[in-house]
Amino acid sequence: MQSVTPSLQSSNTPLPRVRAITFDVGGTLIEPWPSVGHVYAEVASKFGVRTIAPQQLTANFIRAWKAQTHFDYRRKSWFALVRDTFAPVELPPEFFPAVYDRFAAPDVWYVYEDVVPTLTGLKERGFKLGIISNWDERLRPLLARLVLAQFFDCQIISCEVGATKPDARLFQQAAAELDVAPDELLHVGDHHEFDVLGVARAGSQGRQIERRRPLTEPWQIASLRELLAGISNH
Repeated sequence: MQSVTPSLQSSNTPLPRVRAITFDVGGTLIEPWPSVGHVYAEVASKFGVRTIAPQQLTANFIRAWKAQTHFDYRRKSWFALVRDTFAPVELPPEFFPAVYDRFAAPDVWYVYEDVVPTLTGLKERGFKLGIISNWDERLRPLLARLVLAQFFDCQIISCEVGATKPDARLFQQAAAELDVAPDELLHVGDHHEFDVLGVARAGSQGRQIERRRPLTEPWQIASLRELLAGISNH
């Protein structure tokens, strides 16, 4: 698929005609807490596996994640990723279901401090809000347990659509469910290909959040709070 460079204004200037805003979830609204490796190590210790430190597990996970060429977010794909993270350590069969369920619990996720104030402010200003996320069947109940589901008028989840970002169909479905034109939709996520180029292919606008690195591009923002000052619904 040919890349499309989105025509975006600087994040310091208002975006016209925005009526709806959608958000990625992982890395945008929440992240594993204290880290992926800590959660893996916690569950592994219950099965007598204590040979890999949490920091090493996190590094292994990042390496295994970057090696993925097409991750479909199905249970079997998560199983393979976890296996690669712990390799060459052999894990008991009961481990994967336990760690899979552990990530469905709200206490292993951190909600970024700018999330609730921003979502509250946007709702008060009359914006329609939604979720567009590459995730599995655990996401809807997780968002409810994190008391975030209440903010969203729609949730477009890859496992339900049968496609993953950057497929334009996810963004098109969000625009349809939120009853806005594609160019009235703004999407925010932490991945350039998935959340900026993908949404541009659907005729919508995108912002990439960079929480820990310097901003280098006009479509990047450092905090969700910038949305409250940088968009207009008039």
